[in-house]
Amino acid sequence: MKILAIEREQEGVNWDAEKETLEAEAKQVYELYFSGYLREIYFNEHYCAVISLECESKEKAIELLDTLPLAKKKLIKFEVMELRPYTGYQRLMKATKPPKDENA
Repeated sequence: MKILAIEREQEGVNWDAEKETLEAEAKQVYELYFSGYLREIYFNEHYCAVISLECESKEKAIELLDTLPLAKKKLIKFEVMELRPYTGYQRLMKATKPPKDENA
């Protein structure tokens, strides 16, 4: 299951005082990437992380994100959503059923 997580920073954090935590965060993200769960990570225009995960459930993704040092210290939180395949193309196609094989 594909999961999208968007980081939200807590207000009032002195990021200059969190250098060690930020280093630990980068290390944990690296480990999650090589575990196969974390597929992609980006920063948006506000420097918040946007993470694509591949997990067996949304709950598993939340469990993994909660292991991140910044989340443990409650300096960030995530909006987590399950991504599902786009089905809109079906609106463009007429539903057709294969002919029934009477010999089967």
